[in-house]
Amino acid sequence: MKVLEQPFGKTASGQPVSLYTLENSHGISLSVMSHGAILFSLKAPDRNGKSEELTLGFDGLQGYLGAHPYFGATVGRFANRIGGGRFTLDGKAYTLACNEKGINHIHGGTKGFDKALWRVEAEPGQVTFSYTSPDGEEGYPGNLEVRAVYSLNEKNELTIGYTAETDRPTPVNLTNHTYWNLAGAGSGTVLNHELLMGCSRYLPVDRNLIPTGELRDVRGTPMDFTVRHPVGELIAQVPGGYDHCYVINPTETELRRVLELSDPKSGRCFELKSTQPGVQLYTGNFLNGIKGRGGDIYDRHSGLCLETQSFPDSVNKPGFPSSVLAPGELYRHATVLRFFTA
Repeated sequence: MKVLEQPFGKTASGQPVSLYTLENSHGISLSVMSHGAILFSLKAPDRNGKSEELTLGFDGLQGYLGAHPYFGATVGRFANRIGGGRFTLDGKAYTLACNEKGINHIHGGTKGFDKALWRVEAEPGQVTFSYTSPDGEEGYPGNLEVRAVYSLNEKNELTIGYTAETDRPTPVNLTNHTYWNLAGAGSGTVLNHELLMGCSRYLPVDRNLIPTGELRDVRGTPMDFTVRHPVGELIAQVPGGYDHCYVINPTETELRRVLELSDPKSGRCFELKSTQPGVQLYTGNFLNGIKGRGGDIYDRHSGLCLETQSFPDSVNKPGFPSSVLAPGELYRHATVLRFFTA
């Protein structure tokens, strides 16, 4: 499968950005860009063969250079939230930018990985992005070498893999922040999408959306997706909407099936597998009339994210699986989305 490379504009400092597109023989196409290692586009056919854009985003690079809700982004050094923008590691206190309403550190800070220009290697079927995060960037210790690999195959599988190495102990938590709408981006809300998750526990949060440290059973609560049902069926019972991490399995690191998302109207579905201990379900609660691709307006619940990751605020929760990477260790995880119709 060939990779098509094309110019995609320049950053504010004049650095060129490129777009890389892969397409398989079943009509699924993937486009990713060197700015932010961002997943720019994924198109797939419905049950009648009609292809549509399934990700929220902008028409071109310019929309991604300003403030936006992490459309398609590779986020890091630490995805999700760190409470109060601080943590202690090996007896030393670190202070990070509180870039979420002045309360929490979120998605790597003021200039996270989503705003970096990544080095690129393209080969048949995959695109590899590399980035060197220097010691002290956004307040994090250690020089961190990061790789993000996007690949597409003839089984209709999109694989996103990450590796990282450091020269000092540092928190690492990488994920992809694509907003999905399987009915087609800009077609309305995702509240009719059906979700099935093999997760019997989730992480309850405080009023600032920081996990309390508890792993709570989903049974008998609106958090329960162990039986397939529409995303919007019980969302009114969840203050603010879903923005919670579900527990996959904190002790396993093998690739395993986590969930299935489907749109009954179009028949589009995907199955998600991951090696990570958690997956954040976020139902686009803060989308507020953003003008996106083709002039579409993205309002609340216009898309949802399923972010495989370590537990949020794990650097401040001793009972959570550790997210600290040490020198000599290799951070590695992968997420696979298999697209199909029903």
